[in-house]
Amino acid sequence: MTYATAASPAGDARDTKPSESEEPDSPRRLRYSTAWLLGLVVLVALCVLSCAVGSRSIPIGDVLTALVDHDDSRASIIVWELRMPRTLLAVICGAALAVAGVVMQAITRNPLAEPGILGVNSGASIAVVLAIATLGVATPAGYMWFAFVGAAVAAVVVFVLGTRRTGPTSHTRLVLAGIALSTSLSSFIGIITMFDSSTFDSYRFWVVGSLENRTMEVALWVTPFVAVGLGIALVLGNHFNALALGDEVGAALGLTVGRVRVLGFVVVVILCGAATAAAGPIAFVGLVVPHAVRLVAGVDHRRNLALSLVAGPILLLASDIVGRLIARPAELEVGIVTAFIGAPVLLLLILRARTGRS
Repeated sequence: MTYATAASPAGDARDTKPSESEEPDSPRRLRYSTAWLLGLVVLVALCVLSCAVGSRSIPIGDVLTALVDHDDSRASIIVWELRMPRTLLAVICGAALAVAGVVMQAITRNPLAEPGILGVNSGASIAVVLAIATLGVATPAGYMWFAFVGAAVAAVVVFVLGTRRTGPTSHTRLVLAGIALSTSLSSFIGIITMFDSSTFDSYRFWVVGSLENRTMEVALWVTPFVAVGLGIALVLGNHFNALALGDEVGAALGLTVGRVRVLGFVVVVILCGAATAAAGPIAFVGLVVPHAVRLVAGVDHRRNLALSLVAGPILLLASDIVGRLIARPAELEVGIVTAFIGAPVLLLLILRARTGRS
């Protein structure tokens, strides 16, 4: 079933000014198409640059040669074994976190929501801490399954706590339950790491969010999960448009509100859980990208989801490159760089909300 009225720019329940609802869709469609193609070009350029930049820079020409003709040369080994896996992982995790952010804001109808509030990051973190402290796990590949399971369990607990009662404010309770669980789990993490210095030493390199030392095995492991999550999200795009009109209006249009919200929740868990398991908690990508793409594509969630597929990887890959450049020959973790970008954006959004302009 399709929802034609929800797919128009007037579908935003928080924006009902006649001038915007009457705006022709053709200019916006043109901006969206142009932005998507331009974003794809920028993403390809960043992928090449990512393979060239590091503690030891490689000329772009040598990178292109290594990508086309893989041999035993030093440049080829560095590109294929060190920089290509982290570049691919940045693209995968960037798309996952950005789309998860769009979905999270759609199912909660909260423009300040981001995937971490479902307890995904805290659930993954406590699982990693326990794996380090009790089992001696010490590698990113070893963290993955523990982090993914921890993220999924925490998200399910949040969902159960946040939807025990039915009603139009269930999405608000979902957010509150996520914040409460995240705070509790963070306290447990602090207690464990306070009394176990060796666990803290291993955990602190994972918790900042990093793409360093990730192998192709990690990228290949996370790909199926992200592909499934992205596929479900894209299918649900038009349903999110109807959900944006409000639960009552969406139900009147034939939308099964509870089912769509549950599926959206599953998408967020899969995408954010997989990305967090592979790269650690990376904040603000799921917050910044949805707002950026809405400036171009409007309120149509189908276009926002599609544009996030390139905008998310651009942000994460650019942040990773910046982190490698500003601290050479060492590097600044990508999670720290995205926080520097995202924190001012979050403050700006809060200020706009208080002045009634968002």
